[in-house]
Amino acid sequence: MARLKEKYNKEIRQALQKELGLDNAMAVPRLEKIVINMGLGEATQNTKLLDPLVADLASITGQKPVTTKAKKSIAAFKVRAGMSIGAMVTLRSDKAYEFLDRLIATALPRVRDFRGVSTKSFDGRGNFTLGLKDQLLFPEIDYSKVEKLKGMNITIVTTAKDDNSARALLRAFGMPFRQGA
Repeated sequence: MARLKEKYNKEIRQALQKELGLDNAMAVPRLEKIVINMGLGEATQNTKLLDPLVADLASITGQKPVTTKAKKSIAAFKVRAGMSIGAMVTLRSDKAYEFLDRLIATALPRVRDFRGVSTKSFDGRGNFTLGLKDQLLFPEIDYSKVEKLKGMNITIVTTAKDDNSARALLRAFGMPFRQGA
């Protein structure tokens, strides 16, 4: 079992139930899934650019990514419907807890001039989205094999009904939120 999931089951769940004033233990928010998305606009000109992107995402998550395709044609961007333009991975259960643990403990502290993640990145339904500028923050990536820095969006989906409950859950997990924001 993942270290963070064990901590959630033993400590965090009871503390959150008291903090949020919930009577039912099943109403306590928990991590549902994590979706990691990497888009690559230059893939419209050269589809071979997607191969290193998929390999990087697979080594970061430990799961094979799905290539995402354009839904509609956009002439101004030279995109046709059905073109591969990115990759995404959905992590659930133990893999999601493992990834969140690695994100909080190793990847975020490696961000240059890091002052914490924004508390305004919640969507109103208890989901948190975080954008990273490059994939080199993760120790699984080899610096010498990276040709181009690619950013990624990480969406943490929780069962919380509102942002305050989700913020309390992520704070209990150890997410470093920015102070005073």
